[in-house]
Amino acid sequence: MVNESLRRTVYTGEGDKPFEELTRADVESLAAQLGAVSRTGPLARVAPVARAWSELGRALGAAGVARVGELEPEVALEFARRVWVAPRSLL
Repeated sequence: MVNESLRRTVYTGEGDKPFEELTRADVESLAAQLGAVSRTGPLARVAPVARAWSELGRALGAAGVARVGELEPEVALEFARRVWVAPRSLL
């Protein structure tokens, strides 16, 4: 499950990248884009996802790593779930 989730692609504005290859700059850009559209209206419900992208950027910095795939696998998987890259279990 971890490897599959980390290989899921995310559109970065410059093309698709596997989640595990996203850099801190990619993550911060996604957080800013999603944060900008989630302030009001019907998209406000995705504000927690925008916050999760921001927290992922901070986690990359705190861990001193360049890419999501360099985080501890369980940390990367939890962020994959929080930013809606990996589906949450329905059970």
